Amino acid sequence: MSGAPREALTRATRAAEHEIALGKMIFPPREHWFAAFERIDPHAVRAVILGQDPYPTPGNAMGLAFSVPRGVKVPASLRNIYKALQIDLGIAPPLHGDLSAWAEQGVLLLNTALTVEEGKPGSHANFGWGEFTDGVIGALGAADSSPKAFLLWGAHAQKKSPLIDATRHAVLEAVHPSPLSAHRGFFDCRHFSKANAFLRGNGLAGVDWRLPM
Repeated sequence: MSGAPREALTRATRAAEHEIALGKMIFPPREHWFAAFERIDPHAVRAVILGQDPYPTPGNAMGLAFSVPRGVKVPASLRNIYKALQIDLGIAPPLHGDLSAWAEQGVLLLNTALTVEEGKPGSHANFGWGEFTDGVIGALGAADSSPKAFLLWGAHAQKKSPLIDATRHAVLEAVHPSPLSAHRGFFDCRHFSKANAFLRGNGLAGVDWRLPM
């Protein structure tokens, strides 16, 4: 990566580290800021689920969008994702919120901002993370990259759709799984089966959306 995205990455990282130096509580822990990329081979990405920023609650954020560590109560938005998954594919919800198994199959669970201050959603939105992750999305969604399914949930994620070549990739849009909006069509969006149908139609393996219980 070069140019503006790399510069934005440097700026964002330094800004978040400065917040830590000031004594602020920043999530996820420093060693998990880039977990979304460390869990996946960039050349093996088959699907992208885009979130906004990490959970601003202690113990929840683990660097994978919408995911929480085992032993942590499953957040409301993730419970709604599980409900949509069950409606779509009949998959029973697991008792945990760890989505690592999806990442290991090539699902990039990416937040547009990689850090957040405790109790302040969106607090690091202007640090430069957005420019960095725009570069990532643009590269993954380019016309010459392998076909992928992009699951864009909510207005914030859908703003990224112009970065994706829709003639090459599947761009699946729905309202956010938050309890405030999920009832307006998220539960019936069937994005999981649509993503797999697209991938298989392009000669690629679908995602096994089942999670270990």
